[in-house]
Amino acid sequence: MVDRENGAGVNPDTHSTEPYMSTALSSAIRFVLAGSVAMSAILGACAAHAATTDTLPEPHHVADDSSASAARVLLTARRYAAFWNTGDEAYARLALSPDFIDRTLPAGRPQGPTGPLVASKGFRTAVPDLSAEMDDVVVSGDRATVHLHFHGHFTGQFQNIKGDGQTVDFQAFDLYRVKDGRIIENWHLEDNLTLLNHLCVVNP
Repeated sequence: MVDRENGAGVNPDTHSTEPYMSTALSSAIRFVLAGSVAMSAILGACAAHAATTDTLPEPHHVADDSSASAARVLLTARRYAAFWNTGDEAYARLALSPDFIDRTLPAGRPQGPTGPLVASKGFRTAVPDLSAEMDDVVVSGDRATVHLHFHGHFTGQFQNIKGDGQTVDFQAFDLYRVKDGRIIENWHLEDNLTLLNHLCVVNP
């Protein structure tokens, strides 16, 4: 028997139309693929935005030898600072090597590129408007030393403590080793006592 509407063969026992089902399945697959292409375009646009230097923090002071290699290391450091300044993971993916190692890994933080992403989300749960400035950057060879200054307001939640808009202001010092334009190793120290004081975890 032939289904005259779509020209498909119909099984007289089951009244099924296998070609019709195949057409429907193909349409569904095309719909999913179209959605994937659209999502890829969005992610690509985000990555392109993150790659432009006009969205990156400008260091207040830089000491380097003005070479092309130093400029590449500085660009990587600025991309990583942009991640901390905005929370946008696209910057972290540009700045961090897939083989990234945190040499001063805090307890409970995952090793590798996932670690900073988890840390940033935790910070922003407590301080949604967290921002970071690059006060000083010193570039030597494949290394960059960065003095970061964080600002924000404790309006979120930290552990079992709810913020009341308290000002958060603390500093951090990082040492990056850069390879192929990405940070492959990081040593960092934060002024955690000041941070915990502003988050009302410890008394002054």
